[in-house]
Amino acid sequence: MPPKKPVKKQQKSLLSMKIGGGGEAVMKSTDVLLFTGELADLLEAGMTLGQALGALANQGEEDSPQRAICKDLTERIVNGEAFSRAVAHHPKTFPPLYSSMLKAGDASVAMIDVLRRLADHYERHDAMVSKIKGAMTYPVVVLCIGVAAVVFALTWIIPKFQAIFDSMGATLPLPTRILLGMSDGLIKYGWFIAAGIVALWLWLRRWKNTDAGRAKIDAWKLKAPLVKGIVAAGAYSSLAYTMRTLLVNGVNVLNALKICEETCGNAVIAKALADARRRVTDGTSISGPLAASGVFPKMMTDMLAVGEKAGNMAGSLEHIGVRYQKDMDRNITAFTNALEPILIVMIAGIVGFIAISILLAVFRVTSAIGGG
Repeated sequence: MPPKKPVKKQQKSLLSMKIGGGGEAVMKSTDVLLFTGELADLLEAGMTLGQALGALANQGEEDSPQRAICKDLTERIVNGEAFSRAVAHHPKTFPPLYSSMLKAGDASVAMIDVLRRLADHYERHDAMVSKIKGAMTYPVVVLCIGVAAVVFALTWIIPKFQAIFDSMGATLPLPTRILLGMSDGLIKYGWFIAAGIVALWLWLRRWKNTDAGRAKIDAWKLKAPLVKGIVAAGAYSSLAYTMRTLLVNGVNVLNALKICEETCGNAVIAKALADARRRVTDGTSISGPLAASGVFPKMMTDMLAVGEKAGNMAGSLEHIGVRYQKDMDRNITAFTNALEPILIVMIAGIVGFIAISILLAVFRVTSAIGGG
């Protein structure tokens, strides 16, 4: 009993360890993937769990999150705590999915298999997130460059032409007057416009963190053209893979639904899963409640129903995950292929309007001079 006091003190100090002036030590998802794979390798090599965690605690920099978390896990394991309960003390690093799956490893010799499945799950999830981010990065970069170029033209180039046109005193064409008015307005009220945009952005950022805002935005993601094909398909695929991983590792259906609800990352899907969990009475059939929610595609719930009737829900979830992952990949390709010409046309239209407006004014001025 006496040795437990210093252990608790040690745990507390590790849990409250500051990394880079931030908060509690937290590992990134990519670090969790590497940690899980390396832990499985060490266990397969014959190390005990405590020895493997101790070896991982000695890797990396002295103040790295992995060292802090691994030292804490090692202390807990040495003092007889189950691994699934130990990782549950770090919810920001290990989500409920992680600790729930590890319970199967705690109770059997299947720890290595469980860790391999977790590593596969994280690798698949990270690849999916990377594809979605990659699809969104290109249009954002192009739009930012286009906006910057237009702002530069309106605030720096156009005023120089305006001084020339004013000195000649000719009547300017309508497109040119519109362009000069935009330039003049941006120069005079640019800071107010920028402040308004920043204020709107901050308000939207705060609003989307509210329950109502999160629900609205997540519902939009599942319905908006172009975005729907990527985000919705990715969400359905991730949900199916997560559910399958949990069921294969012995987690019952109700607990699996609860964990998916907490980790799906979409408020609308989370609500549908919560409603389905409340409607499930026998703990096995979930396709009916999910279909009744109206959130999930009919194809998805029909495939799940077939798996339930055949007694192979995990197999159906695997097929669902593969199907919607392929849909996501196809939609990403279609999105990028469609967006590139759209953005080019938009930017070309804006640049063309500026060029034509200036050329029309030049022709008008030269005609006036020639006529004079």
